[in-house]
Amino acid sequence: MTAETDRPDAGPFYHGTKAALEPGGILSAGCTSNYGTRRKANFLYFTATLDAATWGAELAVGDGPGRIYRVEPTGPFEDDPNVTDKKFPGNPTRSYRTRDPLRVLGEVADWEPHPPEVLQHMRDHLEELKRQGIEAIDE
Repeated sequence: MTAETDRPDAGPFYHGTKAALEPGGILSAGCTSNYGTRRKANFLYFTATLDAATWGAELAVGDGPGRIYRVEPTGPFEDDPNVTDKKFPGNPTRSYRTRDPLRVLGEVADWEPHPPEVLQHMRDHLEELKRQGIEAIDE
């Protein structure tokens, strides 16, 4: 785990979702996940890249538009093991998780969505993993 005062990544940090959030709001672990089987989320996930946040916004469950927010971790965080050691050596996506709250700083309005064919390819891949019984986020 990385101590808040000794972070290897200074951000800025982003969180992709379909939820409408307000600046100053607090995100807390323990709510229903935006992904997979929608079980209780033991962690909050965030990233220091707009591309990874874009995937979060596009793939989150829900009917609303994808949204990306600037967030601030309020406590320690660690590399997201779902994408680091399992899929990418190191942490090239600069993806993290925390059990501590994230403070919403504001919405990012100028992000670019992935092309429709790229997004569909990712959705097809996630559907295949689901058919195989593999959960995208393993807490």
